[in-house]
Amino acid sequence: MKMKKFLFYQVLGMLAYVVFVSPCYAQTVSSLELINNTKQYDAKIIVYRGEVVGDIMIRADHAWLNLNDGYAAIGVWVRKTDLKDITYLGGYRAKGDVIEVSGIFNRSCPEHGGDLDIHAQEIKKILSGEPSFKQLSMKKFYTGLFLTLALLFPYSINKFSQYKRK
Repeated sequence: MKMKKFLFYQVLGMLAYVVFVSPCYAQTVSSLELINNTKQYDAKIIVYRGEVVGDIMIRADHAWLNLNDGYAAIGVWVRKTDLKDITYLGGYRAKGDVIEVSGIFNRSCPEHGGDLDIHAQEIKKILSGEPSFKQLSMKKFYTGLFLTLALLFPYSINKFSQYKRK
């Protein structure tokens, strides 16, 4: 009898652990899914992953980030203290850090003039960015120079002929 009682409580304890204690992992949502299903995700906690692009815009104790997941960029409202891990911003000269944001999705945020945004509750850096060293192709340079001169040639001929007539 004691053994049955012990097993019952052990099974009950494991069941309680699975239901109440085990961590729940949310799947990341793409920007396309958020944009196409704004009503479904409005005011819900979502997980969004993307590259930090553009500039960080500081506003008092918060800041704006733009996260691009490859389809579209979404504005994320974060605490200024959460920016400490971000080192690279995506642009022409660098590939930005990839971060994962867990926060509340707003299809029309009353705090920010009705914009679609995410209010971050937690930020996690997934992948560090890196500088991008792109060299100018000399073939492209000379092609551009030739086309520019070819466009300016008729203009200069016209101006020269007007100057001679006077």
